[in-house]
Amino acid sequence: MKAGPDTYDLVVVGGGNAALCAAITAAEAGARTLILETAPKPYRGGNSRHTRNFRCMHSGPLGPLTESYSEDEYLADLMKVTDGKTDEHLARLAIRTSEECLPWMEQHGVRFQPSLSGTLSLARTNAFFLGGGKSLVNAYYRTASALGVEVLYEAAVTHLELEGDTVTRVDFTHEGDRKSVSPKSVVVASGGFQADTDWLARAWGPAAKNFLIRGTPYNRGIVLADLLGQGIAQVGDPTQCHAVAIDGRAPKFDGGIVTRLDCVPFSIVVNKNAERFYDEGEDVWPKRYAIWGRLVAAQPGQVGHVIIDAKSLDLFMPSVFPPIRADSVEELAEKMGLPPEKLRLTLDAFNAACGDTSGFHPTELDGVTTSGISPPKTNWARPICEPPFYGYSLRTGVTFTYLGLKVNERAQCSIGDRAVTNLWAAGETMAGSILGQGYLAGFGMTIGTVFGRIAGREAAAHAN
Repeated sequence: MKAGPDTYDLVVVGGGNAALCAAITAAEAGARTLILETAPKPYRGGNSRHTRNFRCMHSGPLGPLTESYSEDEYLADLMKVTDGKTDEHLARLAIRTSEECLPWMEQHGVRFQPSLSGTLSLARTNAFFLGGGKSLVNAYYRTASALGVEVLYEAAVTHLELEGDTVTRVDFTHEGDRKSVSPKSVVVASGGFQADTDWLARAWGPAAKNFLIRGTPYNRGIVLADLLGQGIAQVGDPTQCHAVAIDGRAPKFDGGIVTRLDCVPFSIVVNKNAERFYDEGEDVWPKRYAIWGRLVAAQPGQVGHVIIDAKSLDLFMPSVFPPIRADSVEELAEKMGLPPEKLRLTLDAFNAACGDTSGFHPTELDGVTTSGISPPKTNWARPICEPPFYGYSLRTGVTFTYLGLKVNERAQCSIGDRAVTNLWAAGETMAGSILGQGYLAGFGMTIGTVFGRIAGREAAAHAN
C-alpha cells in the first residue's frame, strides 16, 4: 500500500469483472481506489477468467452483434429460465443498461470477436470476448492501473466493521500480516460461497460433496458470511446456484468453461441405472444448459451419462477431454460402468420413438420429436444408431451461488429498511437480487458490468 490506511476513498473487495468495473468507474470520477484481491496475481479475476461472452440488449447491429435483441425479448428469455423468480425492476435495469455497456467495454480495452459456433446459437444476443474472460480481466487491470487504482493480491478480507449504518473499517491479511483500512466507501464484489464445500453441504446435504466447483477456489463466501452475520439484508436461496453439467473428469476446482459439455441436445442422457430422466431437447442449449447441473445432482450418485453416435460428434463444441469410444452400445456401457442390457433397452426404446428426422436442424428448434415415450425429447430427436458410439460422464459443476446481499437500483446494501450509507455490492455476491433460480448464458457478466459501474459511480459520489 502506497498510502496510509485512511487515505482511500474506496476499497473494492474482489478482483473480477464487477470489481474492476466498479474500480474503473470510481477512479474516473476522481476516487482514490484500492482493490483487495484474495487470489494470487496469476489467478486474479475470479470466475470472470472463465467467461466467454456477455448478453446484451441492442436495438440494431452493435459491435459483433447481429440484428436486434429487445428489452422485452431479453426479459422473456430471463423469465423463462427463472420461472418468473426475479426482481423485474432490477432485471429490466440490467437489461436496459447492457446496451450502453458494450461500447463502454470497448473504450476500456475489451475486444470482441464473432460468436463461437456449435450449440451456442448466440450471434444475435451475446457478444464474445476476443481471448475470452482472461483477456477481458487483463484489459481492465491495465486500464485500472493507468487510472491510478492500486491492487493488493493475496489480500484476504476477513471482516468489515459495521457501526450503525456505516462501514468504518476493512480488515484483511496480506503477506502474513493483519492489516486494516478505513475508506469512505466500500464495494463488495467478492462472489458467492461455492468454493466452501462444507457450506454447500449444509445447504444441499451430503450430495454436495460430489459436486465439482468449475469456478475459482477463492470464492468461499467469507465476506458474505461476515456481512450477513451483522444483519445486512440478504437475498436468495442457498440451494440455488448456477450449476451446469460438466465432464465428470474435470478437476474439483477451477476447471472452467472448457469442462462444460454441449452435446446434450444431440444425445440421450441416462443415470447410473441407464434410465433417461429429462427431455434433452427442451430448448436451445444456451437457455437450458444451466438446468442440467441440478438435474444431475438429483440422480443417484450425482452422476449422469451422455450417449451419442458418430453422426453427432461434430455438432457441438468439444470438451477438453475426449469422449469414451466404442463400436457397440454394449461395449460403451461396459467402459462407462453402466448395465449393458439396460442401456440397450433404453436406447432401443428411444430409437423406436423417433419419427421423421428430415427437418433436423442442429442450431435452432426443429420440432424433430419423439412420440410415445417418457420423458419425451422435443427437438433434435434422431435415432442413436451409427457406430462408433461415444459417451461422456456428467457431474454437477457449480459456478456461483445465489445467496447474497440484497441491493436496490443504486447497488446499495441495507439493514432492514435502512440503507448502509457507504456499502455497495456488485456481481455474483448480489446476483441473487435478480436471479431467483436458473440462468441465462452471459447474464452473469451483464449483472457484474451493469451493477459494477453503478456501484463505482455511487461509491465515488459518496466519497466526494
